[in-house]
Amino acid sequence: MLQVSHEERSLQDLMELIRDFVKERGWERYHKPESLAVSASIEIGELLELFQWLEDEEIEGYLKDEEFRSKLSSEMADVMIYMLRLADVTGINPTDAILSKMKSNEKKYPSDEWHSRIPSKTKKHQ
Repeated sequence: MLQVSHEERSLQDLMELIRDFVKERGWERYHKPESLAVSASIEIGELLELFQWLEDEEIEGYLKDEEFRSKLSSEMADVMIYMLRLADVTGINPTDAILSKMKSNEKKYPSDEWHSRIPSKTKKHQ
């Protein structure tokens, strides 16, 4: 298994770590794009469950609680693991994908038009 300190880990290092973990267990045959996308969606549901029915003030309080933060961190990691594995299996460089999407978002939502506004697919301004 890849041994790298926290400070030195790149997305590629993490993808390799995940790839090795999967390979060591013989799970490659289960890691098809659709299965990984479904699994990521399930994990997103578990992440959302942590916030279900909470008011903003309650969330602020929970974010100061180490046990809640640990659960949140774990669910976020699950989502990211599946997304990085999906990127690896499909040959999509996650860094390139994010940079490309952010460039697209800059054009779609110019700051001078969208500052302090909620993004919407149906209307440009309110």
